[in-house]
Amino acid sequence: MVAPGVRALGSSTSPTIFEIPGGRSQRKASPSWARFAGRPGAMETGEGKELFLKQRQVLIFFVLLGVAQAGSEPRHYSVAEEMESGSFVANLLKDLGLEVEELAARGARVINKGKKMHLQLDRHTGDLLLNEKLDREELCGPTEPCILPFQVLLENPLQFFQAELQIRDINDHPPVFLDQEIILKISESITPGTTFLIERAQDLDVGSNTLQSYIISPNSHFHLKLQDSPDGIIPQLVLDKPLDREEQSEIRLTLTALDGGTPPRSGAALVRIEVLDSNDNAPQFAKLLYEVQVLENSPIGSQVAIVSARDLDIGVNGEISYAFSQASEDIRKTFRINAKSGELLLTKNLDFESIQTYTFNIQATDGGGLSGSCAVFVQVLDLNDNPPELTVSTLNNEISENLQETIIAVFSVSDPDSGDKGRMVCSIQDDLPFVLKPSVENFYTLVTNTALDRELTSEYNITITVTDLGTPRLRTQHHITVLVSDVNDNAPAFSQSAYTLLVRENNSPALHIGSVRATDADAGSNAQLTYSLLPAGRAHPPPAALVAVNADTGQLFALRSLDYEALRAFDFLVGATDRGSPALSGQARVRVVVQDANDNAPSVLYPPPNASAPCPELVPRAADAGYLVTKVVAVDGDAGQNAWLSFQLLRATEPGLFGVWAHNGEVRTARPLGERDAPKHRLVVLVKDNGEPPLSASVTLHVLLVDGFSQPYLPPPDAPPPAAQADRLTASLVVALAAVSSLFLLCALAFAAARLCGRRGAGARAGSLGPDGPFPGRLVDVGGAGTLSHSYQYEVCLTGGSGTNEFKFLKPILPNFLAQGEESVHEANLFQG
Repeated sequence: MVAPGVRALGSSTSPTIFEIPGGRSQRKASPSWARFAGRPGAMETGEGKELFLKQRQVLIFFVLLGVAQAGSEPRHYSVAEEMESGSFVANLLKDLGLEVEELAARGARVINKGKKMHLQLDRHTGDLLLNEKLDREELCGPTEPCILPFQVLLENPLQFFQAELQIRDINDHPPVFLDQEIILKISESITPGTTFLIERAQDLDVGSNTLQSYIISPNSHFHLKLQDSPDGIIPQLVLDKPLDREEQSEIRLTLTALDGGTPPRSGAALVRIEVLDSNDNAPQFAKLLYEVQVLENSPIGSQVAIVSARDLDIGVNGEISYAFSQASEDIRKTFRINAKSGELLLTKNLDFESIQTYTFNIQATDGGGLSGSCAVFVQVLDLNDNPPELTVSTLNNEISENLQETIIAVFSVSDPDSGDKGRMVCSIQDDLPFVLKPSVENFYTLVTNTALDRELTSEYNITITVTDLGTPRLRTQHHITVLVSDVNDNAPAFSQSAYTLLVRENNSPALHIGSVRATDADAGSNAQLTYSLLPAGRAHPPPAALVAVNADTGQLFALRSLDYEALRAFDFLVGATDRGSPALSGQARVRVVVQDANDNAPSVLYPPPNASAPCPELVPRAADAGYLVTKVVAVDGDAGQNAWLSFQLLRATEPGLFGVWAHNGEVRTARPLGERDAPKHRLVVLVKDNGEPPLSASVTLHVLLVDGFSQPYLPPPDAPPPAAQADRLTASLVVALAAVSSLFLLCALAFAAARLCGRRGAGARAGSLGPDGPFPGRLVDVGGAGTLSHSYQYEVCLTGGSGTNEFKFLKPILPNFLAQGEESVHEANLFQG
């Protein structure tokens, strides 16, 4: 169904897919129709109009090729000229084989060749409408039929449908004489029957609407003769009877031109005939046809040719003037002829792409009114003066990364020049991941030849260069910016795979102990990270009870005070998750090392500080210097230098008698013991760590000097009596002193003798007495604990029936004070009492 005045041509109902020509068609003007090119730009076709559409994804290249080769002949439509904008031309749904809803979905649109958009497609109905009022004479000039090729482009998937719109002529132009007054000079000697050419009218319409006939006003001397020619009717005046200048020197006739339109249109001109004296020789040109070639860049005023004619007459009848004959208005605007010399000059810039040839007649008229004519054929030589043109049909300037073979742009190229000057080569930069692929003639697609990576390059500036093959070569460049949009293809990565954080024990809760940091090479929300603690399995205590992480910054905080003695280090995993879809994550291991603080004082293991009854250390008076009395064993719950213990003798009953080794706590005699040394000694040993500030503990040792291990055990001295009992004790001592003084000298002598005898027999009794006797023996190991550096064993003998289990013997099995040179160790003798 088409609108009134519009008719569709052709009977095929199948859609046509075709190759779209990219260059401008070129026409050669023949002499028969050259004079009808009456208006500037009548033969000029428009160039492609650049259209920038919103981004679309298009099918891959081989689908485009398959679609492009599926058709044969274009569809034909017809419309009358001068119809208003928006007029209905045809409905394309049936020809395209589509439903109405598919037009918008597939991005259907009309592409016109040229800069003007003559047609538009209504996607809601499928109607092809006029976008503007069409003037057939402006678009095609004298060419008939007037065909405007156009294409229907379907973008998704990409298809081209070739079609042609024929513009039918209407009778909108009357015949027009370029000269409203036509002057003929005819000698009175001209015999009847002579014909005279008359300037004919011009009609821009074609076909039946163009000029059809002429009529002349009634007169007695002339009648009108119409002569058919390939390019129209030529009017001629035929002399019916001789002229008599003396009777009538001038004859005025009205020449009317009629076209064949409905209703017909007409135009008139005055024919003024001047009767001259006799002139029997007409001018004759040297050549009937002048053929010249002119470069299209020739400057205005340059000489095109020189025509020459001669007349055998003399005087006024031999004076020749040159003028255009049967020349159109465009010819008269382009060239000028010198009436006297016949020099043909250029008055307008030539353009090969608009008009390639000019054909016109030049008439030479003598003073007697006789004339002759010649034809001039001017060929315009093409120069490479037009750079190639590039028209983008589809542009997708933002694509996602990681896509394979994505179409960026579809464009066409054209060059109005001819020959090699109109042949073109397209190229882009070599260092880009894009490639140009030709599709149909002069159409190209710009596609990616590999997947893009936004993290490497987020933006590409592509320069499409179109170069012709003329001399010199001309080129056109078109710049396209392609943005690569981000895809969440990069997981967060921590700056370190493992972090070690140091925290001093006894920290305050919510203390910032360190930070973890991850980065994501993506952009936008794909690079926004959230930090979290990952599940720790069966870890006890769970890391979530000890530390917390700031979800936005990755800062780590201790949730509670840490104790080095309870937990020296713990590990956990921190995860970083981006906000992409799907979200990606990374993880890092964090190890928190608790640093020791000097918060534990030394603890004495031996002698036991909390014993109910102190145990004295027995030392024989015969001990030499360096004799091991005992060893203070202590430990410290701290670590490192906070647990490095040192020992020192703080107080002693008799300074200088005993000493303490600073590093192992061994208490040894500082000198040999003598008879005059007090039998009881109280030592206070200080144990101090190496912390800052240092912590310490003390222990009290009771040392008893004995003559032999058979001497009865003496309990440690009691606490001094109260002050109230001091007087009674003094009185008792005075009385006792008086009683004992008398016996002292006797007892001293007896005691000295007994001691001498006892020492002689000590060696003999040592072999018969042992731990298996009446007193059970025990071995006590006081080595290997605390800060002791050596191991010692002591043999202890306790009384069997005593309620207090008194010590009877205590001596090292391997004494370290034996004199140098001894090769064996003697077992100690047990002495009772």
